[in-house]
Order: sequence, then structure tokens, then C-alpha cells
Amino acid sequence: MAQFDVHRNLAANRQDIPFMVVVQSQRLDSYRHRLVVPLVANVPPPKGEAAMHPTFRVESVDVLFYPLQMAAVSVDKLGPKVASLATEGDRIIAAIDMVITRAWG
Repeated sequence: MAQFDVHRNLAANRQDIPFMVVVQSQRLDSYRHRLVVPLVANVPPPKGEAAMHPTFRVESVDVLFYPLQMAAVSVDKLGPKVASLATEGDRIIAAIDMVITRAWG
């Protein structure tokens, strides 16, 4: 499992969140969980802070990166890998930085 791999969501909410992207560093692969960010479908981007919600196309579905719902998921709960967003790594990290930055104290 590599950082920025996209996995199919197997949970009951898969209609709204069809995919999850692994954002955790591969350095931590020995752990049984992965930090993931949901890729939400059929939702317009929230107003303001557009850089925090980049959009991507996965399996012909437009999805919205939603870092405020970041979570740790057991590796056995992740569905199959369907894509990689490795080429979008800078945008993904920038979006996460907006959530955790100390710029506003």
C-alpha cells in the first residue's frame, strides 16, 4: 500500500464516499491502520478554501478530497486499490496543511 493509493470504500456509505486515498507515509507500513481521506462524490465544493478540497477523477467519477473527515482505517477494511494520485501529491499535502497549519494560532 503506497501513499496516495486510492482504494474502493467497502463501508455502507460507499454511495457518497466511493473511494479513500491513503495519505500516510509508507514509513509507517508496519502499523495495521492507514490514515485515509475520503473522496466524496456528488457534492459541490464548499465555499471558500478551495485549495483544501481539490477535485480528482477516479474511475470516471469526479470526487472531492475531504480532509476534515480524515480517519485511521484498518488495512483489512480498505477495498482494492483502483488508482494512484501520486502525481497529485503536492496538492494533497497542501490541502492537509491547510487543516493542520498553526498560521491562525
